[in-house]
Amino acid sequence: MTQQPTPAPALPHTWRPFGPRMAALVFGVVLVGAFVWLWVNFDPDTQASVNVYERGTVIAIVLGGLALLNALARSRVEASESGLVVVNGYRKRVLPWAEVGTLRMPQGAPWPHLEQDEDVRIPLMGIHTSDGQRTAVAVRELRAVVAAHTG
Repeated sequence: MTQQPTPAPALPHTWRPFGPRMAALVFGVVLVGAFVWLWVNFDPDTQASVNVYERGTVIAIVLGGLALLNALARSRVEASESGLVVVNGYRKRVLPWAEVGTLRMPQGAPWPHLEQDEDVRIPLMGIHTSDGQRTAVAVRELRAVVAAHTG
């Protein structure tokens, strides 16, 4: 059976990973909930023995974990008439179509990447293989958009 080519979606279009976003939400709730549950279940003597520096350390660890989960959840790929915007964690790259390069999805890779030349590869964490069939559709759509604007 021959697979029909996937049409390019209307622009602007954004691809976001579903699985990593849900995992970040769940783990964030579990992280905060676990520390709150522990604190509430400490007896008053134990709570009183925790000094401000120890509290600050625990709060910093929780905030650091939430920052990492937020970085994972905010990853995305945005296509517009002017080019691509790739957000991986807290890094944002704006690429005009002339700089996009070739879209590659290696077997077993966690996400596709843009290959600009032999030494420059930009990961596209906004399309994640943990999303299964959604990943295949997103890669085909993005390939169609890239082909329409660079070919």
